[in-house]
Amino acid sequence: MKPTPNKCDSSLVIIESPFAGDIKKNIKYARECMRDCFMRGEYPFASHLLYTQDGILDDTILKERTLGINAGLKWGEHASKTIVYTDLGITIGMEYGIKLAKKINRKIEFRRLR
Repeated sequence: MKPTPNKCDSSLVIIESPFAGDIKKNIKYARECMRDCFMRGEYPFASHLLYTQDGILDDTILKERTLGINAGLKWGEHASKTIVYTDLGITIGMEYGIKLAKKINRKIEFRRLR
């Protein structure tokens, strides 16, 4: 069966968690957030874990950072919900994702791991 374009799947979720700053700590935290989603029966996507890997995009170069953010937001069009993990605070990048989710009427859920 061919998937319907732009139809949201209730198990697909976008993760918003910090990346910039203490990158090593934030990557570890984002992985914990992904695991939390999986354990809840969700299928998470965290563009900041994928696109910032060596050889893909450089988050310190504005043009490449923007490409990564926009790609993640495009993928998010297929998600039913944005999950915002708040244990480490909410960054400017996360705020951008939250604003877009509101703009397109995607559900937003705030969670803590700790």
